[in-house]
Amino acid sequence: MLELSVKPAAATATTHDVSAYTDQAVQIGLHLVAALLVLLVGLWAARRLANFVHGALGRASFDSTLSGFLRNLIYGLLIALLVVTALGVLGVPSAPLVAALGTAGLAIGLALQGSLSNLAWGVLLAVFRPFRVGDYVTAGGVEGTVESLNLMHTLLVMPDGREAIVPNGKIGSDAITNHNRRGTRRFELTMGIGYKDDIGAAMAGIRQLFEADARILQNPAPGVWTSGLGDSSVNLVIRAWTRTADTWGAQTDLLRAIKEHFDAAGISIPIPQRELTVIHGGLPAAAPGQG
Repeated sequence: MLELSVKPAAATATTHDVSAYTDQAVQIGLHLVAALLVLLVGLWAARRLANFVHGALGRASFDSTLSGFLRNLIYGLLIALLVVTALGVLGVPSAPLVAALGTAGLAIGLALQGSLSNLAWGVLLAVFRPFRVGDYVTAGGVEGTVESLNLMHTLLVMPDGREAIVPNGKIGSDAITNHNRRGTRRFELTMGIGYKDDIGAAMAGIRQLFEADARILQNPAPGVWTSGLGDSSVNLVIRAWTRTADTWGAQTDLLRAIKEHFDAAGISIPIPQRELTVIHGGLPAAAPGQG
């Protein structure tokens, strides 16, 4: 009788364990299915939202580099949030995971401090746009034409054809000079005429040369003034405005035209002169009694 009573109890216990394992497996399976659904739907929604933001920024004429960066940033943040949510559905505690992600982000930020500075300035340069591709600028101590701008550095082509890759952090922390943002530029020449030459005639001739060159703008009006009296010349300062693309050619051509006009009009351009006085005579005679 004892043996008959033990066997049903063991069978009952075994059946209960199997039922408990089955319930656990079903719950785990349901959690896995729910987590997979969260991931699939979340990935679809994150991609759609990121693409929507990218398209909206494009329609708002945002810089393509900045809009692409913001699209990827939003997508990455949504994916991180999605992973934490999916793990929470599986029953994994989210607080330790968030703390670990925060610690990892802090460590990465400290390790990439310089790169993050360039990245931050790249975003600011793309937002505020102190210069555009094709502008001739002085930025980060380098002068050249902007070839490209990305989130980490700016590529400048220098006047002699060399390429300069300037970190955005250096550009943002220094003064930026945009030479052609306004479309016009002023150039300045300085030259001297002799003291015996007619200053009025020289200035009138230069004004005629202003009118003869169509590249020199009349508004703002060009001008010529006396700027000082040098050691051997009366110094004149000449200022004129041109369109940005015409500045160099108009400046060099005007300088040559002034020289040729002065030569034809008999107006001299003196070179610096020095007077040297030579005193002839021998050494002073020795006093009596001195050898």
